[in-house]
Amino acid sequence: SSMFLVGLSGGIATGKSTVVAMLRELGCAVIDADVIAREVVRPRRKAYRQIVHRFGPGILLESGEINREALARIIFSQPQKRQLLNAITHPEIRKEMLKQVLKYFVLGYRYVILDIPLLFETNRLTKFMKYTVLVYCDPRTQLERLMRRDGLPRAEAQARIACQLPLHEKRRLATHVVDNSGERASTRRHVLRLHGQLAASRAFLWARLAAATAAAGLAALLCCLLRPFLS
Repeated sequence: SSMFLVGLSGGIATGKSTVVAMLRELGCAVIDADVIAREVVRPRRKAYRQIVHRFGPGILLESGEINREALARIIFSQPQKRQLLNAITHPEIRKEMLKQVLKYFVLGYRYVILDIPLLFETNRLTKFMKYTVLVYCDPRTQLERLMRRDGLPRAEAQARIACQLPLHEKRRLATHVVDNSGERASTRRHVLRLHGQLAASRAFLWARLAAATAAAGLAALLCCLLRPFLS
């Protein structure tokens, strides 16, 4: 395929949503795994039925939808439950992501950014990515943002951060880093630099050359077919 994939991840409260919004403003195709994750657990979906069966009806709201906060409290305090939830939802999420990748391929995009919160933790999808991007901020800023955003006490916020791979390890694994520790203007400069690097990459150049070659070949074929009618 002439299209390549870019995996984007971060840590809880590092500001990944801000970076994704900036990339979308630049016209990038972005697939949000979090949005898909919410869709696959809606009532009557396969993952929804499995979650209710394994976790019990106590995690449901009166409307019948899953109480995400109640489920979060369970999986953050019980690692085995988190693994169970991932085993249920991840296959369904991957199916939906593949559908969207195919859509962007048909639409002619040369690369697609996959926003995957646990990209480096699961390590199952990185092999499909041409590049990986980490949205980073320093640990102190991350903790303060999480406490402020979710209204959590320090100990609970630290426990949630500890459930993920440390940012310094993710930074070592990523091919690109967007530092979101400072002001929005600084983050935007990092995003613009990333966008320029992706657009100028050899993979992108190869994709454009392949597309141009295919288009030229198709044009030549049409000329040969139409020549008897034009002479």
